[in-house]
Amino acid sequence: MVDFDCMSGNISELSVFFPAYNEETNIKKTVLNAKKVLENIGISRWEIIVVNDGSSDKTGEIAVKLRKKDKRIRVINHSSNRGYGAALKSGLYNSRYNWIAFTDSDGQFDFSEISNFLGKQKETGADIVVGYYKKRRVKKSIILTSKIWEAFIYVLFGLKVRDIDCGFKLLSKNVVNRIDHLESERGAFISSELLLKAKNAGFKIVELPVNHYPRAGGEATGRKLNVIIQSFIDLFKLRVKLIRGRSV
Repeated sequence: MVDFDCMSGNISELSVFFPAYNEETNIKKTVLNAKKVLENIGISRWEIIVVNDGSSDKTGEIAVKLRKKDKRIRVINHSSNRGYGAALKSGLYNSRYNWIAFTDSDGQFDFSEISNFLGKQKETGADIVVGYYKKRRVKKSIILTSKIWEAFIYVLFGLKVRDIDCGFKLLSKNVVNRIDHLESERGAFISSELLLKAKNAGFKIVELPVNHYPRAGGEATGRKLNVIIQSFIDLFKLRVKLIRGRSV
């Protein structure tokens, strides 16, 4: 059972959020699976947040129905599709509890592995536990572009993480409260920005392997050209800020 005071390096309360864009085929199962896990791992207080990022399908409607059945489920609706970064920021800044976990809403992760994240945090006293893929269930071209992206991050900032953009992370709310405000919205730079700013602030980051499963339905949008371009724009903006001696 994980039921300890977070000040002693253990976790008793947890906010969990799922960024969601056009995930009507996956969101209900993802939320209910997470709820079942949270009810059985000994967390005293928890909440689940669905961040509906301007979906054009029934994602928001399904999330609201889930909310009506359990008040521990919350829904944040963006009036338009603002991007993964914006959805992540809404989840991070609106989480109520001292520890936050987030993962993708498409069902490609097994949320029961959160127990491994909690155990790793207890073992290491880390401020952030970052997942990395045992085997990523996507096209090889996506894996290649991810590795190129990680190489850019390492060369420009010296941050070495196996899978920067792995969508399964656990972090202390203290990280969110203390680092400079996250800026990235449309691009995929948000995960890198979060880790870079946490590293710069002296927070401890550790890694943990996670399983990854094929997408059951819906379509990923993170590899669209405009998203990739915006990611590199955000990356170089942060690099310029660093060169000018401003805090990241």
